[in-house]
Amino acid sequence: MVDDKEKNMKCLTFFLMLPETVKNRSKKSSKTNTSSSNSGSSSKLPPVCYEIITLKTKKKKKMAADIFPRKKPANSSSTTVQQYHQQNLSNNNLIPAPNWQGLYPTIRERNAVMFNNDLMADVHFVVGPPGGTQRLPGHKYVLAVGSSVFHAMFYGELAEDKDEIRIPDVEPAAFLAMLKYIYCDEIDLAADTVLATLYAAKKYIVPHLARACVNFLETSLSAKNACVLLSQSCLFEEPDLTQRCWEVIDAQAELALKSEGFCDIDFQTLESILRRETLNAKEIVVFEAALNWAEVECQRQDLALSIENKRKVLGKALYLIRIPTMALDDFANGAAQSGVLTLNETNDIFLWYTAAKKPELQFVSKARKGLVPQRCHRFQSCAYRSNQWRYRGRCDSIQFAVDKRVFIAGFGLYGSSCGSAEYSAKIELKRQGVVLGQNLSKYFSDGSSNTFPVWFEYPVQIEPDTFYTASVILDGNELSYFGQEGMTEVQCGKALIFKPEKKKPDLTLMSSDQIVEVGVITLD
Repeated sequence: MVDDKEKNMKCLTFFLMLPETVKNRSKKSSKTNTSSSNSGSSSKLPPVCYEIITLKTKKKKKMAADIFPRKKPANSSSTTVQQYHQQNLSNNNLIPAPNWQGLYPTIRERNAVMFNNDLMADVHFVVGPPGGTQRLPGHKYVLAVGSSVFHAMFYGELAEDKDEIRIPDVEPAAFLAMLKYIYCDEIDLAADTVLATLYAAKKYIVPHLARACVNFLETSLSAKNACVLLSQSCLFEEPDLTQRCWEVIDAQAELALKSEGFCDIDFQTLESILRRETLNAKEIVVFEAALNWAEVECQRQDLALSIENKRKVLGKALYLIRIPTMALDDFANGAAQSGVLTLNETNDIFLWYTAAKKPELQFVSKARKGLVPQRCHRFQSCAYRSNQWRYRGRCDSIQFAVDKRVFIAGFGLYGSSCGSAEYSAKIELKRQGVVLGQNLSKYFSDGSSNTFPVWFEYPVQIEPDTFYTASVILDGNELSYFGQEGMTEVQCGKALIFKPEKKKPDLTLMSSDQIVEVGVITLD
């Protein structure tokens, strides 16, 4: 049932970009969300964004700490336990109090006291590269229980009886994070050490810690770090993380190529990105990114910053840049004057643009496919009236969610219902009041009932099961077409897009009069 307000809506189309990897992923159902919203439609929804969280309840087993709650010993100070926690962090090796074991009701807590503690330590590690080492204590039994590598090192057939073991290829902070997991069953990750911790977890075969590191990286993945994480995920052989990186790089290619992290990738990763058929970027941006990488690579190899050396470090990767597919202006004002191309290459490419008989080129001359946004249209029909929809300067919004990760490329808007007209449109996409993307642009309406796309500068990543708010402010001819028979759920590729059910519209949940479509880059 669609309410009166819904009948008179203007159209909202979402342009989504969905990466191809969702094809083999199981489809999450959003029917639970729809049914729950129907049952509770009698109460007014508060004007805020919601996060959908699905919890599986299971009867929790009682642990020793639940049965025997920690009691403060009568003759101990209130800071005794805190002192041991500090001891674990700083390794200051405080003299243990008598019967310190009695302070901790569970074996896990008593085991945690031994973390980074010289008490009863039977091995020490000198961790870190020369000049940046740190000496850390360990307990062979605890380490062997937590890692098969440590078990082989201390109790295997080829075990070596050493009191001190040097580990120059692991950072001290990362090694400590791994030890904390082994001793305390706690995962403590930070953005600046998570890659090093992943390396340590892989080296010593601590799979659950490695999985936690990968989950942390996936959560923090963005266009700014996607290229670096792509390189590392290939090194660590993490295919799921690799695919997630490709999804972000494909959809937000220009942001990824312009990031500082792009210049830090290795040559093999550079080649794989330049070969990518689905990069959603202009070729001139790809060319400029490759030159930026070459400049940094010259510095890494202690080479002079010359045109010749830039071409030298690029090698055959230069021919993976599809220069003949650039716009002629981009080539003439950019690549042709960069100095990286030889005179013959420049002449041949100019002939490629202009001559009927085109010369053979070493460069790839076929344009990349990129990612084509799909139109997610939520109205089944449209109409117009001569005395309605005077929305000049008014912010109009709709709240929506998806059940799979997508990228929003832009919105589709209706235009004038009384002849051609030009509109100025400010579009925004928010999550919990935070602006994720916005753009101010103009579009021309020809007077038809067609929708007209307005794009964000870069596609915006949208996570599943979280509500987002799409907003638009129009300035132009006040009379326009509007949508009718709005749908609560819209299928777009493998993604399901929906808005919450309601009876009374309010400021944040009201259906949009102006937004018809959302341009979606889907992942299928």
